[in-house]
Amino acid sequence: MATFPFFFKPLLMHIPDGFLNLPMAGVFWAISILMIVLAVHYTQGELNERRIPLMGVMAAFIFAAQMINFPVVGGTSGHLLGGVLAAITLGPWAGILVMTSVIAVQGLLFQDGGLLVMGANIFNMGILTAVIGYGLYRTVAGRSRGVRLVVAGLAAWLSVIAGALVTALQLWLSGTALLEVIVPAMLSVHVFIGIGEALITVAALAFIMQVRPDLISAQASTGNGGRGWIAAGLAVSLLVVMLSPLASADPDGLERVAINLGFIDRGANPVYHILPDYTIPALGKGPLSTILAGVLGALIVAALSILIVRLFRRPIKS
Repeated sequence: MATFPFFFKPLLMHIPDGFLNLPMAGVFWAISILMIVLAVHYTQGELNERRIPLMGVMAAFIFAAQMINFPVVGGTSGHLLGGVLAAITLGPWAGILVMTSVIAVQGLLFQDGGLLVMGANIFNMGILTAVIGYGLYRTVAGRSRGVRLVVAGLAAWLSVIAGALVTALQLWLSGTALLEVIVPAMLSVHVFIGIGEALITVAALAFIMQVRPDLISAQASTGNGGRGWIAAGLAVSLLVVMLSPLASADPDGLERVAINLGFIDRGANPVYHILPDYTIPALGKGPLSTILAGVLGALIVAALSILIVRLFRRPIKS
């Protein structure tokens, strides 16, 4: 049987069931549900008909980009979170809905992250990152392009550190690891992963600012040629998926820490399998299987993001 030395096999991109206790999982489900309800409410009258599809494009791109793990240090890899990018381009509330769609599909279809702890994953990677990203970026909204990009990069880096710190505290409060051990372990790895997040975020924003600066606005429309840009965005997202078999096979930050600290075996096996490890079961494990699963996932998160807004949308007052 042929082997693929660069084959992408994500294992613990997100917290699996078993790492957090039920009270901790329940608390963050409650917080996340509250924030999602607020996000639905506040986006109802914010997005016009032309801008809603951009949520789908951003969701597809973030899903695709998250499939590509990049190597960092010590045999560890990292991947894009994307919350800062989503919040800056779409606004904080729409950004939260996009990130929720991505994380929900990853957990429900790809068994990437547990179901009981999905609320914690949504908070750590979607809500927290969107709030940090938009909050910091808004402080320099009227400044030069260079200043905005620097602050966006800083926000992206800080979002990874914040997510890692909150995850460490969740693990500690769940009795999974000691506070004095888990905090430095998580932060020391994610300091480097955050650099990758910052570089990808800045590169994406610089490109958008160059070709469509009007998109970096909560009230902007897609303007002339909007459908063409939406199609181009989806095409780029699918092209990114094509690169997923070349992603680093090294454990990501959380998985590396779990291995090093000896609580990796606490992760519970999924109760069902649909597209496990980002593959099509009928095709086995290989580049084609990963690419097709990624394409399917990107299209699903795009459709889900748009559907959520359309279901609860009310007309924008003129």
